[in-house]
Amino acid sequence: MGQRDDLLAGARACLAEKGYGHVTARDIAAASGAHLASIGYHFGSKDNLMNTAVLEASSEWGDKIEAAVRGAGGDTPAEKLEAALRALFEAVPHERDLLRASAQAYGEAVVSEDVRRPFVEGAERARTELAAMILGRDAASVGAADARGLGSVLHALTIGFVLQSLMSPESMPTAGEVLDAVRTLADDS
Repeated sequence: MGQRDDLLAGARACLAEKGYGHVTARDIAAASGAHLASIGYHFGSKDNLMNTAVLEASSEWGDKIEAAVRGAGGDTPAEKLEAALRALFEAVPHERDLLRASAQAYGEAVVSEDVRRPFVEGAERARTELAAMILGRDAASVGAADARGLGSVLHALTIGFVLQSLMSPESMPTAGEVLDAVRTLADDS
């Protein structure tokens, strides 16, 4: 592993231990075994390193969810949504440190353009990928309307359930309950 990778691993360890808002550059240098100045050399700033670490970890987590959904199958979007929710709800307890750090990073994104920019770009990709997963398509074939509509709803559900699980894990619904609620909302009779 090179120094850049060591810094990322150190930042991820610090995220899990301290949370996004409490990590210092010195913490990362100590955890990675790298020199403090190497953060600036490889990432430009501690914030850029932290953003990269959160986004990479979130992407890996998203890949786990996607693999679980694609492996679970399902023919219809509703079946795929239920599989996605089951995978999400099963993964959340094992990823609490990462998810806590991600939630803190969202709060930082509200006040910092340097943090906000990569999160906005990541959310755009996530919406497209979530829509593709539920529609059973390749992300490249998902149109802007599906990404904006379906993808945004799925992204909001994901973030909402993650936050709910962090605050009150015992109050989490089952995937079936969520699917029933979505059907109730969609029922126009």
